[in-house]
Amino acid sequence: MSGAPTFAVVGAYFPAWMLCALLGIATAIVARAVFSGFGLDAILPAKLFVYTSIALIAGIAMFIGWFQP
Repeated sequence: MSGAPTFAVVGAYFPAWMLCALLGIATAIVARAVFSGFGLDAILPAKLFVYTSIALIAGIAMFIGWFQP
């Protein structure tokens, strides 16, 4: 059995889920910019739920894509 996936960053080890979470948040920020550019942000009824869901789905998809055996 192998250990948890980690990344070495400047000598310190960070869990892979933390990197995927940060990338998911970045994806949600980019999605908000794109939605605002097309005018969709103004008509979203539950913005917090939508952007949180985008971040969660993107983070989980990245984790599964990189670390699935």
